[in-house]
Amino acid sequence: MSSSAIVRTLDLVRTYGEGSTAVHAVNGISCQVEAGQYVSIMGPSGSGKSTLFNLIGGLDKPTSGSVFINSMDIAQLDARELAFLRCHTIGYVFQTFNLIAVRTALEKRRAANAVCGNA
Repeated sequence: MSSSAIVRTLDLVRTYGEGSTAVHAVNGISCQVEAGQYVSIMGPSGSGKSTLFNLIGGLDKPTSGSVFINSMDIAQLDARELAFLRCHTIGYVFQTFNLIAVRTALEKRRAANAVCGNA
């Protein structure tokens, strides 16, 4: 895989529980996304899409494997550094987003930029 990928996962695994009740939400995913590339993750409910995005966004920690953003292993970042990364590098809209209904998308983006110091 290319080291110029803006997002790269390597043998990513996320397991919930253990033993006979273990659920393998993500099991050995290796992928990469290059700058300017459009990617769609599709699958049925419960197939691990949200878990994969939570791992890439640093909101959850993998059971094993690695996530790299701009060649940086995000497992090496503390909570403050992860928050900075999400604020300045990753655009993330949550599955159950709580957006302000009376604001336009542009107004919401400007508000996020102001919070992150990018106004």
